[in-house]
Parts: sequence; structure tokens; C-alpha cells
Amino acid sequence: MLGLLIGGFIGMFSETALNIALTSLMKDLHITASTVQWLTTGYLLVVGVLVPVSGLMIRWFTTRQLLLSALSAFIIGTLISAVSHTFTFLLIGRLVQGIATGILIPLIFNTVMAIFPPHKRGAALGVVGLVIMFAPAIGPTAAGFILGKLTWQWIFWVMLPFLVAALIISAIFCKNVNEVTRPKIDVLSIVLSTVGFGGIVFGFSSAGDAGWGNAKVIVALAIGIAALVIFSIRQLRMEKPMLNVRAFQHKMFTIGTLMIMIVFSIIMSSMLLLPMYWQSGKLVAVALTGILLLPGGIVNGIVSAVSGKLYDLYGAKWLVRIGFLICIAAGAMFICVQTTSSFLFVIAANLLLMVGAPLVMSPAQTNGLNALPKEMSPDGSAIMNTAQQVSGAIATALSATLLAAGEHAYTGAGGQSAAAALTNGVQYGFMFTLILAVIGFALSFTVQTVDVLEKPQDQQRKMQLKKETDSPC
Repeated sequence: MLGLLIGGFIGMFSETALNIALTSLMKDLHITASTVQWLTTGYLLVVGVLVPVSGLMIRWFTTRQLLLSALSAFIIGTLISAVSHTFTFLLIGRLVQGIATGILIPLIFNTVMAIFPPHKRGAALGVVGLVIMFAPAIGPTAAGFILGKLTWQWIFWVMLPFLVAALIISAIFCKNVNEVTRPKIDVLSIVLSTVGFGGIVFGFSSAGDAGWGNAKVIVALAIGIAALVIFSIRQLRMEKPMLNVRAFQHKMFTIGTLMIMIVFSIIMSSMLLLPMYWQSGKLVAVALTGILLLPGGIVNGIVSAVSGKLYDLYGAKWLVRIGFLICIAAGAMFICVQTTSSFLFVIAANLLLMVGAPLVMSPAQTNGLNALPKEMSPDGSAIMNTAQQVSGAIATALSATLLAAGEHAYTGAGGQSAAAALTNGVQYGFMFTLILAVIGFALSFTVQTVDVLEKPQDQQRKMQLKKETDSPC
């Protein structure tokens, strides 16, 4: 699993690592805030479009083929980004990176579901939580250290050795754990999925620049929603669908997916807003911004690792309730930030958020996936990861829109301070995260821990796979 986890970690790390460099990128590449946002949103868009197809890819190609291809693509995309000096070239590199991440993340979940029995999945997915939650949380911190001494291109150069190491480890040790059945490829389903998810993310992202009443935004959202409706109907009517949306018939899976969407939206919003607040609201240097974000990243990693084991011991119900309650407290603190707020107050709010979010993520994922029968595991992983990535892209776009709205509201009222205007925008953005946390807390009262009993032959197969994959992958 080592090569797979390294690749997934770098993939999630790169989702937020550029956030702290956005100001530098705007100056160096001579682009606007709405344009630079596409380096994050475009990446998430590609991931969100590709992940739904991952369930089909896992059934068509071996674990080894998918992993080596994804890591190779990631290296190519990272190299393109590292040598780029124009926005277009950098965006191309980011999109190629997105292709790799769109393969790696579902592959991690499918591998865990294939290897580990239900009573050990919580701990296993807790380790995966280090990839899903810790990596994007630590991204701005690491990037801040890099930008304190070097140019933004070095964010990508630093990733390369880890990706090359992951490729070498995987090439030597990786074994196949998925069953290759090669079902019929339905081209129309792939097209509808791509247009649907792509249209929705594009519409939300464009609204930050063009406005919500713009024809381009309305048409993109309408086409995206219509395509997803047709896609879902088609999947329900197919004997062997590309993505088995019947997984939503399982209540705990649906609730788990919704909670993952909510908590990942909270994380992605905060990873956009907080670095901007430190740099433009508190006028803190980039390198110091990274240091100020570090405590939250460390706490996130610790709680992510522990939360899976806590799920195995206590179940999901109380963990997700406590997690969302802590997120509410953090959101309430964040909407009170001012340009004069103490460093300790803001760091404390971030620490709370980085405790609450991972307390929800791993238990919600494990409980939701445990609710599905074995044959639906690839579909469940694909659906959860698609929902997570698309919600992250939408949350990033909405947060950017609210940030701009808050700035305009301040200047429109006669405010003269650029730092105060930015801080007002940050308050608007964190109001969105607070509302999400409240919704998540209400939803947590519908959670029941899934008790899974496996068939003896399934247990024997997992034990065999675990023995075969004890070497890193």
C-alpha cells in the first residue's frame, strides 16, 4: 500500500498547496483572482469528472496497471507545472495531475475494501484519512515554507522525488487485488457523466467571475443537472451500469456520502480562506503563514489516524455528532475574526476545525461503505469520492464568490482599508462553513452504526489478499 498511499497523499496535497501561492501567481502571471482560481478548481474538476469512471476502470484494469499509469501521469503533470512560466502551461500541468489523482483516490479505497475485513476497516481507513484529510491540511503550510525561500515552481519540484519513489516502490512490490471482469463500456454513460459533473463544477466556478445571473453560468448548471438526471435514469435501467447508483438505496451509505460532502466542503473552504486572511487580512509574510497553519495540520493528521480506530471501538454515531459540534464552534469563532484579532484566537479556531472535521470523515466513510454489499464496493467508493471532489470544487467556488461579495460590501459602504475588506470577505466565506457544519450536525442524528457480518469465503479471500499484499504497493 505504500506507493499507493504516497501517490494519494501528494494528489490531495496538491489540491491546496497552491492556495498560499495564489497572490504570487497573480502577480507573476498577470492574471485576476477569478482566473487563478482555476488552478484549484480546474484540478478538482478533472478529478470530479474522472472519479465516476473509476469504478469501471477498476473492473477493466489490474491494480498494478492503474497505479503505475496514474503515478506516471502524475510525474508528467508535475514536471510540466514545475517548468511552466505561463498560466496556460501551468493549467495543463494541473489538469494532468488531476487525471492521476482521479485514478489514485478511488483505487486506495477499493484496495482497502478488498483487503481488510469490516472490523478492521475503520483503522485502515483512518490511515487513509491521513491521505484524504491531512494532506490538504498540510499543503498550505509546506508551500509557505517553500515560498519563504524559493519561487512557486518549487512547490512542484518538491513533489517529484516522492512521486518517483512511489513509482519505483509500486513497480517492484505492487500486486493485484481487484477482480478484472471487463464489463461492457457504455460510451453514452461516460459522456453523460462527464458533461454532468463538468457542467456543474464549471457553472459554479464561472459564477465567481461572471456572476450568478450570467447566461454562461445558468446554461452550464442547467446542462450539468440535466445530464446527471439522464445519467442516473440510464444507470437504473441498465443491467450492468457503469456506476451503480442503486447504492443510494442503502440509507447509511447515502447519509455517509452527504456528510463527507459537507465536511470536505468545510475543509476546502477553510484552506482557501484562511491563507488569504493571514496574508491579506493580517498582512503576514508567506513563510510565516505556513508556520501559523502548521499546528492545525499536525492536529488534523493525528485525529485522522485515531478516528478510524475510534470507529472500530465505538461506531459512527457519537463521533460524527461530536465532530460536527466542534466544527460549529470553530465556524462561530471564524466569523468573528477581525484585522485586530489575536494570532492565538485564529490558531485556536483552526485547531478546533482540524479536530472536528477528521472526526467526521473517516467514520462517515467507513460506516457508509460498510452498508453496501461486497459487489457494490467499487461503485460506492467511486460515488463517495466523486461527491467529495465535486463538493470540494463547488465549495471552493462558492467561497471565492462570498469572499468577493464581502469585499464589495465593505468597499460599497465606504470602507477604505484593503485588509479590512478582505477580512469582511473571509467572514462571509466562513458563514458558509458554519451553515454547513450546522446542517451536518442535524444530519448526524440520523446515523446508525452498520454491523457487518461477512460470509466465511469472503473472510478467507481477504486474509489471502492481506498476506499477498503485505509488501508495499
